[in-house]
Amino acid sequence: VGAGAIGLLPGLALVAVAGIAGAVLAGGAVSERLARGIVQLAPLEGSVRGPMVMVAALIGAAVWITLATGIGLPVSTSHSIVGGIAGAGSVVLGMGGVAWGTVAMIASVWVATPILAAGLAAGLLILLRLKVVEAPDRGAAALVWLPALVGLMTGLFAAYVMLLLDRRIGAPPQLALAAVLGLGGWMLTRARVQDELARSPDKPGTKRLLRPALLMAVVILGFAHGANDVGNIAGPLSVVLQGGMGRGDAGAVPMAILVAGGLAIGLGTLLFGRRLVGMVGSGITRLNAGRAFCVSLATAVTVLTASGLGLPVSTTHVAVGGVFGVGFGREWLDRRRGRRAEALPAEETRRRILVRRSHVLTITAAWLVTLPVTAGLGAVTCLMILWAAGV
Repeated sequence: VGAGAIGLLPGLALVAVAGIAGAVLAGGAVSERLARGIVQLAPLEGSVRGPMVMVAALIGAAVWITLATGIGLPVSTSHSIVGGIAGAGSVVLGMGGVAWGTVAMIASVWVATPILAAGLAAGLLILLRLKVVEAPDRGAAALVWLPALVGLMTGLFAAYVMLLLDRRIGAPPQLALAAVLGLGGWMLTRARVQDELARSPDKPGTKRLLRPALLMAVVILGFAHGANDVGNIAGPLSVVLQGGMGRGDAGAVPMAILVAGGLAIGLGTLLFGRRLVGMVGSGITRLNAGRAFCVSLATAVTVLTASGLGLPVSTTHVAVGGVFGVGFGREWLDRRRGRRAEALPAEETRRRILVRRSHVLTITAAWLVTLPVTAGLGAVTCLMILWAAGV
């Protein structure tokens, strides 16, 4: 969307639908982690204090997100929820009732995932540029690489979804069908590339050539976003609705809560996705279709991996890591070709500063302050709720 290869509204709608599917099929692990992995609520089974912890966490996170958004600080909902749960839980259960080792592990993943996405995005960009964009015969190279790439993405994603369906509803995975879908992706993309080459044999448009790959990457990214971010809603809400049960006895997060969370994420994508597109698509480095594909796929792979491990991460921060990786990849390719920035006029040099360092400082500051601030807000809110309720 940020690259202009897909219209804004169709692109956001595609991400929203994929996000709902991701929330329902793959959102359980992160939801369970937030519901029972940070604080041990088993001693509070049957008590109103368990739900109060989660209500306080949600309020504390909401207050911080509202304040931070007002001052332009790009904070993460995932970071805020984790901090809020830890702070509120420490009030009710004491410091020993919070799994600080788990909190530290999650925080370390917050550092690692943008770096991983940056490396993946840079690697994809370099591969795409060397094998397709800068190939002696771009058309012939595109006809080989792009259909293979889309076919592989489609087949693997279809197999992954079928395995999730097996886990969720007991539907036997049809891996042969996944292979057929992958072959279909290969055939459709090859036909699309052939049409573009026939239309512009001398200079095929990169945006049109990459459109099938970018569309597939956007679908996977939307799915990954829903799978991870639904836990921010579904995890605490499941504890509230199940009356503070100790999660170990309460079973999996109910499907209805995952569906409701997925719908909320889809609606949020449609209403507020425009701002994210503007920030990621042009605020850090310029994205064309190729770079957008690299960022989308790298982000999707990273977030899906975290979701499978039940680790809440910030999809936005991971995507920003991917954008930085693309910027660094461009700089490396330019140096490799001998296009030195110092050989350019001063104005051109300024224009070609791909990574805007101010965003690094802003995002780093947001990451550093969110956990302690939301922990404090969650604790204060929990104390106020307990005082008001007289328990």
